[in-house]
Amino acid sequence: MSAVESVRTAAGDRVVFDRHGEVSAPAALFIQGAGPTRAGDPVTAETARLLAERGFQALVHDRVGRGDSAAAGPISLERELDAIAALAASAAGPVVLVGHSSGCAIAMLAAARVDRLAGLVLWEAPLGQFADGAPAWWAEVERRLEAGELEQAVAAYMVGMPPEWLEELRRSPDYPGLVHSWIPDGRALASVESAGPAASIGGLGVPVLAVVGTETFPGMAAAADGIAAAAPHGASEALAGAWHSWDPEAMSARLAALLAG
Repeated sequence: MSAVESVRTAAGDRVVFDRHGEVSAPAALFIQGAGPTRAGDPVTAETARLLAERGFQALVHDRVGRGDSAAAGPISLERELDAIAALAASAAGPVVLVGHSSGCAIAMLAAARVDRLAGLVLWEAPLGQFADGAPAWWAEVERRLEAGELEQAVAAYMVGMPPEWLEELRRSPDYPGLVHSWIPDGRALASVESAGPAASIGGLGVPVLAVVGTETFPGMAAAADGIAAAAPHGASEALAGAWHSWDPEAMSARLAALLAG
């Protein structure tokens, strides 16, 4: 079963999400990276559906400022962390945070706010992937944002990424204002890379699984190894998937095994 629900965060934002499975069952809370809405992310939706079929709960939300979680203007990292805390509480049971791309850094910072945290699964966290480091990369994006240069901010955010990704973004009706909902991603990446992964996950007593696809970009496997080494119960592994996207069947099976444990 699945249902569309919403929560109100401590910051007052209304966050809309799909709940797959039964309330209080062990849950996976998916945290997307920069860009996707739940309606435009069939891979995560299918993973959530398959996980519910296995007897678990899955929560897929529109992040603050995206899709049905409407919010105008710049979105702070704090508001996104509040949203994750509210969503995790709504699960009413143990929760594994599942980060994708820059959503991994948000998940790492949100972990301390989840009372019944059961683990982290981090898919292809882009730590150590920027030529001059994430803090310098984000400083340039912020400079563009503060100057009101939204198109340039989008381009600065996407530096080093496949050019077709930027072209696809330009076709979005929300372009270029969609960059406002990427602020949590940029600030989280800069914060985690600056402080080092151990600052956010070094004290966690739950499994931390850093995962890459069997076909992936250079540097992603090394980033996963670094994250795994920073956590007391960390591990890194490859899972079926290609070019920053996982295979839903493989991911749902892996999450089910973790949640069952």
